[in-house]
Amino acid sequence: MAQGSGDQRAVGTADPEESSPNMIVYCKIEDIITKMQDDKTGGVAIRTVKSFLSKIPSVVTGTDIVQWLMKNLSIEDPVEAIHLGSLIAAQGYIFPISDHVLTMKDDGTFYRFQAPYFWPSNCWEPENTDYAIYLCKRTMQNKARLELADYEAENLARLQRAFARKWEFIFMQAEAQVKIDRKKDKTERKILDSQERAFWDVHRPVPGCVNTTEMDIRKCRRLKNPQKVKKSVYGVTEESQSQSPVHIPSQPIRKTTKEDIRKQITFLNAQIDRHCLKMSKVAERFWLAVQDLKKQPLQDVAKRVEEIWQEFLAPGAPSAINLDSHSYEITSQNVKDGGRYTFEDAQEHIYKLMKSDSYARFLRSNAYQDLLLAKKKGKSLAGKRLPGLMQSS
Repeated sequence: MAQGSGDQRAVGTADPEESSPNMIVYCKIEDIITKMQDDKTGGVAIRTVKSFLSKIPSVVTGTDIVQWLMKNLSIEDPVEAIHLGSLIAAQGYIFPISDHVLTMKDDGTFYRFQAPYFWPSNCWEPENTDYAIYLCKRTMQNKARLELADYEAENLARLQRAFARKWEFIFMQAEAQVKIDRKKDKTERKILDSQERAFWDVHRPVPGCVNTTEMDIRKCRRLKNPQKVKKSVYGVTEESQSQSPVHIPSQPIRKTTKEDIRKQITFLNAQIDRHCLKMSKVAERFWLAVQDLKKQPLQDVAKRVEEIWQEFLAPGAPSAINLDSHSYEITSQNVKDGGRYTFEDAQEHIYKLMKSDSYARFLRSNAYQDLLLAKKKGKSLAGKRLPGLMQSS
C-alpha cells in the first residue's frame, strides 16, 4: 500500500493541487496510517473480536492507537496523542465503528481504518445525488446497525423534496447497489458498510461537528482555477453545485398540480407495497424454515438451527425478521442448546404478524382487488396482472 501511494504522488508531482496545504497534510497523515497498518514495522494489531454469536472484524481499540502514536512519534503527553488521533479521525482516515462523531478516545472503543478509495486525498466532492442514493440504500437494508439517525432521516426528507422529479432514478440506483452488495461476503459487506458510513460522516457530518472538507471561500478566490472537477462516488453526475443537504438552494419550480400529487402518492404507495412484500416474504421463509427444522433428523438439527439463526436473527443477518425483545431473548437462550423447537416463540410471533399485517395487507392490495373484480366480470387476469406481479417480486 505504501508503494502504491508513493507511485501516485510521483506521477502527480506536476499537478499544482499536490502542493496545496491540504494535500501536504493528507500525505503526512497517510504516511502515518500506512506505518500504523504495517505489521512488519510494528504497526497496530488489527484483530477480529468475538462477541455473543457474532464477530466484529478488522478493528483496533482507541488505546492501541494512542499508545502507538506516543511510541512511534515520540509523544510524551497522552493528551497530545489523543488530540493528534482526533485530527486524523476528523479527516476520516480512522473512524469509530459505532459512532457518527469522528473523535479519538483513549479507551476500549473499537476503530477501523478507512479504505484508500475513500481517502480525502482523492479530492472527493460528492454530489447530493450520491448522498441521496446512500441514504435511500440504507433504508432498504433492514439492519439495526444501518438504521438512519435522526439528522440523516431529516436530510433524506429534504433531498427527496429537492429531487422529487428524479427520485425514481435515485431509488433505482440504490436498489441496484443493494443487490450488488448482497452478493458480497458477509464480513466484507460489514466492513464496507462501515467505511461508506464513515465517508459520509466526513462529507455530511453530524450537526454541530466541523466539516473538514469545506474550503475557505477567500482562498478559492485567490486560486487560478477555483472550479475543481467533481467526483461522483457512485458514478452519478449532477449539474447543480454540490452543497450540504441542509442548505440546498431554492429553485424556481412550477406550481404543483393535483395530478403531480396523485402521481407522487401512487409512487410512494408502490414503494411501501414493494417493501412490505419483501418483508412478508422474509417472514414466510422464516416460518417455513422453522417448520422444516421440526422434520430434520436429529443429527442435522444443530447445524440447521445455526443456519436459521445466522440468516434471520443474528446481528447483521441478511434476511433479518422483526421480533419483539421478549421473543428474541428467549430464542437467543434456546439457540445455545439447539433443538427442533428452538424457534417456537419466534415462529409464533411471526405467525401473528403475518396474520394481522401481511394477510390483511394482501386483502387490501391491488392484486387481490383485481382478482375479485375479474371473478365478478368472469374474466381471467392471468395474462395481465399476475405476470407483472411475479416479475416485480
